[in-house]
Amino acid sequence: MLEIRSLGKRYASGTVALQDFTLSVGEGVLGLLGPNGAGKTTLMSILATITRPTSGTFVWEGVDGVADPLAVRRTLGFLPQDFGVYERLTAREFLRYLGRLKGVREKELTPRIGQLLELVNLHGAADRRLGGFSGGMRQRVGIAQALLGDPKLLIVDEPTVGLDPEERVRFRNLLSEISVGRVVILSTHIVSDVEAVASLIAVMRKGRLVTCAKPEELLRRAEGRVFSAVVTSEALPEVQRRLAISGMVRRGDGVHLRYVGRGAELPGATAVEPSLEDAYLLTNLETDISAAA
Repeated sequence: MLEIRSLGKRYASGTVALQDFTLSVGEGVLGLLGPNGAGKTTLMSILATITRPTSGTFVWEGVDGVADPLAVRRTLGFLPQDFGVYERLTAREFLRYLGRLKGVREKELTPRIGQLLELVNLHGAADRRLGGFSGGMRQRVGIAQALLGDPKLLIVDEPTVGLDPEERVRFRNLLSEISVGRVVILSTHIVSDVEAVASLIAVMRKGRLVTCAKPEELLRRAEGRVFSAVVTSEALPEVQRRLAISGMVRRGDGVHLRYVGRGAELPGATAVEPSLEDAYLLTNLETDISAAA
């Protein structure tokens, strides 16, 4: 349904934000993982037809999205990382305003707004002005506006920023539910958000696609490469310099480490079952090693 073909973006300053990005995406949730500056937001801005690429294109349902962005916008829902609101409008008024801009028919708009406010748990605050909303509440309004018009292509950039743990779980469940019959692209640096909902994971680094695979495949690649060991607090700084540590807990007998590597580098280390966080860290580690070679 979505084909990304050799997309690249170079800004006037000379900064290269995206390089030769190619990927085919079908129904379900594609999770984009990468550190800040990896190019995720640039890619999503291009797919949302806000930014024009320097090179390449993307094709959505047979339409060239760079040559004909309006055709893409008709079936697009987008939640940018920095989502602004009109503070003097209520949540209901704001959604009605955006719904009209998107061309949603009036007879469909009122019931749709009610459904979405219920969906994001804002039905009790629907007629309050947005200026009095918390950051998490504004983010939920952003989620609701992205779903106006029942989009077939939904792009969300760091959607759980500002949400409390309960709201994050609610949003993950929502993404999973609405992904049937849609292409959903979720960009984040929070591995647990992707782990919960993504059917496909793309890892980005320095504007490039490092790898793209199903979660199960990434976990298989990490088998036998994740270890657990206990070290003293005194030894910890040196170990941190040497190894890629994915987690640590201080206990009475020392610091319990979890790390990824080629072998059991620490005394008493034992292999453990990898998590997606481990697999993501290992992918980055191998990319660094390959670049250095």
